[in-house]
Amino acid sequence: MRKKYKKNVRHYLLLFLILLSTTAYISYSYYVKIFHAVVDFVEEERTFYVHSNWSFEDLKEALLTDGIIQNLESFLWVADKKQFSSPKAGKYSIKKGMSNNELVNLFRSGKQETVALTFNTIRTPQELAGKIGNQLESDSLELIRLIQSPNYAKKFGFNSNTFFSMFIPNTYDFYWSTSAEEFISRMASEYKKYWNEERKEKARNLGLSQSEVAILASIVQAEQMIRIDERPRVAGLYINRLKRGMRLQSDPTLVFAHGDFGINRVLNKHKSIESPYNTYKYTGLPPGPINLPELSSLEAVLNYEHHEYIYMCAKADFSSYHNFSKSLRQHNIYARQYQNELNSRRIMQ
Repeated sequence: MRKKYKKNVRHYLLLFLILLSTTAYISYSYYVKIFHAVVDFVEEERTFYVHSNWSFEDLKEALLTDGIIQNLESFLWVADKKQFSSPKAGKYSIKKGMSNNELVNLFRSGKQETVALTFNTIRTPQELAGKIGNQLESDSLELIRLIQSPNYAKKFGFNSNTFFSMFIPNTYDFYWSTSAEEFISRMASEYKKYWNEERKEKARNLGLSQSEVAILASIVQAEQMIRIDERPRVAGLYINRLKRGMRLQSDPTLVFAHGDFGINRVLNKHKSIESPYNTYKYTGLPPGPINLPELSSLEAVLNYEHHEYIYMCAKADFSSYHNFSKSLRQHNIYARQYQNELNSRRIMQ
């Protein structure tokens, strides 16, 4: 009887040990699938993009192709247990040593990295859309369509000519998955933030609207692309002309009117073009900006230098600075010096 009892005890003990080891094995295998490091590459961190139109199938294929994971089966098992099937778009930072659980949580949460988006030296909506499209997921063609839409411009209080001035060049933090409409809405917020009461009051004192300040700033910027410290003086010159009812006679507006940014020397033949941007023909500001004025250009207009100059000409030493004049006679002297230097360097057009 005692032998039979001992035999049964050994039998149950063996079964218990088998069950325990099986449970431990299963638990460990679950632990490995869920919490064990699956991300293993040389670098410590890698950027990974999830596009807005991606399905779960697209995500898993990209994870394999980019070498983020090597064992697809374990990732799919964890995703199924966590009922994850719809990744959120964005720019993600994948760190070496991450587990399936961390990957699933990351793509499900949408906790993406921001992009430091920078745009400047922009002359056309096409250039702007191209720069944004290179840094965000936003569709370039959709962005151009919206910027050029009169109805969309009206939504933000602009017309089709002035809407472009709402986009103030700078560096902004954006989510990579930002759409064209979201980008424009953010730019509207930044525009309102810039135009505080103090700046609005300065514009009113100039007799200019916010859009007109931007238009004038775009001309100032085009006239002085390099020497930012000279922009307030250039702005003062054009404000003097506006106050006197003189035509601005700005060469960059002619270049814009022709749509040929390769023109290096404006000639008399260029001045005959029929365009509201021809400031040699029409008095006052053109209907819209000829580029996106930077903050320094906007500030140059709002805080322009007070003087009596009404003429300017690039210096013949090609220093990128200008000679300023109060009289046409003095201006013509400077102009001849500059033209002679152009001729000597064989810059004809």
